[in-house]
Amino acid sequence: MKAFVIKAASKSEENFLATLLEKLGIASQQISAEDLEDFGLLQLMKTSDRTNKVSRSSVMDKLKT
Repeated sequence: MKAFVIKAASKSEENFLATLLEKLGIASQQISAEDLEDFGLLQLMKTSDRTNKVSRSSVMDKLKT
């Protein structure tokens, strides 16, 4: 099963899409802007290169500056 993320430009578009999906019998769920940002961050994290490691001391040095 695949999912679609659709961002409506206005409240009337939101209502139209919700009504249309309901009439077509397609399950839908509205999410907040914060949840949408979290989803985008998750996608970036999944595709990031995690082969390089950073030492704890270099992180602490950066935090001190």
